[in-house]
Amino acid sequence: MEWVKVLHVMMMTSWFAGLFYLPRLFVYHAMSDEAAVHAQLSIMERKLYRFVSPMMLLTLLSGAVLVYAQWDYLQGELWFYLKMLTVLALLVYHVYCGHLVRVFAEQRNVRNHVFYRFFNEIPVFGLILALVFVLVRPFA
Repeated sequence: MEWVKVLHVMMMTSWFAGLFYLPRLFVYHAMSDEAAVHAQLSIMERKLYRFVSPMMLLTLLSGAVLVYAQWDYLQGELWFYLKMLTVLALLVYHVYCGHLVRVFAEQRNVRNHVFYRFFNEIPVFGLILALVFVLVRPFA
């Protein structure tokens, strides 16, 4: 089980690296008026999203294995359900980032860089919550 934990943390770290960087690309994309920059950023966004998505799937898969192995303990823990709610919110965020990748590629973005600067901070709070729920285990 220790190797599954290592895999889970490695994949989660990789997933979050993408969740931190992809919205930053959206900030730059929304700030630019040059066609060549738009084209380059669209390529970068698409490639990053395609790279990060398998990391998300491996995070979920390894997490599911860990949950299965500890289900008797976890099913009665409030912190676990709060962490799962946080993971669900991060999944929605990830999927919405994929939508934004398509929006930018099709040049249909209507939001300015300020929106994306705030949007960029959401996964930070998700990471903080997930870590607090797993390491501190409040409500246990």
